[in-house]
Amino acid sequence: MNTTTALFYIFSAVLLVASFRVITARSTVHAALFLVLAFFSAACVWMLLEAEFLAIALVLVYIGAVMVLFLFVVMMLDINTDSMRLGFWRHFPLAGAVGAVIALEMALVLMGGFRLTEAPEMAPDAAQLGNTKLLGIEVYTSYLYPLQVAAVLLLVAIISAIALTLRRRRDVRYVSPSDQLRARKADRLRIVSIAPEVDATSASQPGGRT
Repeated sequence: MNTTTALFYIFSAVLLVASFRVITARSTVHAALFLVLAFFSAACVWMLLEAEFLAIALVLVYIGAVMVLFLFVVMMLDINTDSMRLGFWRHFPLAGAVGAVIALEMALVLMGGFRLTEAPEMAPDAAQLGNTKLLGIEVYTSYLYPLQVAAVLLLVAIISAIALTLRRRRDVRYVSPSDQLRARKADRLRIVSIAPEVDATSASQPGGRT
């Protein structure tokens, strides 16, 4: 066993432990920190597999942006997680059984990809392009349709999240954007001519003007 293989097993073990702790940690902040550890371990595994672009993208996008934003939101909001975790261990055996069935199905589907006896042949000029350009070519040629389906699913998820947060509240004044766009200057501003008035007390005093 060489150094690369030993590091692969170490990072894989850390990734599995951190992933398990994400769903079993009692604190939401601790679960997010374990998820950061899982992402970092996965990035190390990708570095060992010479996929530098994926590893850097995982660190910059997920650890550097998404998880920092998630931690900020979790620590700003006072979320009572005790009521949300009621009945967790009661449903854990069923959830574990469903997860095991899904893992077996994925293993049966993907088992054929691990039965290669030798590495596939690569084009002579493919090694000079770099894995980033090769990844882009592969994604936008062979996997263009799944990429478009994933983009549509993400768009639907964004619209659904916005729709779920737009709830009418009675203690908040709501202004329709369409009413604002149809508003005219005459509806907002009206000039009224008012005659000047003089106080009778100040006019009757000495020196006052009549």
